[in-house]
Amino acid sequence: MLRVGFGYDMHQLQKGRDLWIGGIKIDYHLGLKGHSDADVLIHAICDALLGAANLRDIGFHFPDTSDEYENIDSSILLRKTIKLLKDKGYSVNNIDSTICAEKPKLNPFIPAMQQRLSEVMGIDTNLISIKATTSEKMGFVGREEGITAYAVVLIEKG
Repeated sequence: MLRVGFGYDMHQLQKGRDLWIGGIKIDYHLGLKGHSDADVLIHAICDALLGAANLRDIGFHFPDTSDEYENIDSSILLRKTIKLLKDKGYSVNNIDSTICAEKPKLNPFIPAMQQRLSEVMGIDTNLISIKATTSEKMGFVGREEGITAYAVVLIEKG
């Protein structure tokens, strides 16, 4: 049985925070604001995986009202999400994702993100597609106020 899931996340950029995307730290003068490390890509992937398995969403499993998840490395949340899927008998077939940010330019970091996500999820890097784009200076992303990420996943039972 194949199932498809979609995930979306956005976080505001702010001074005084590290920028974590795809499980790697990116050297930039702004970071993303959030209860955890605010890794938009991992959050979108978690939501897509959870949705595909009909396991609700990231906020249900890892609420931003819990001290347990304050400043947590989102890779830990992804690892826990993979365990939830495995407990229901699902495995990941592939992930297709897009990060939308005006700055910094993310293309040079994509191979490292794929490698890190591969390690966390225990799947081949070939199964993880990550693309980067801008919003052509439109909207809050274009004004460099935040970053968004989208993910589509295909999971299989059995």
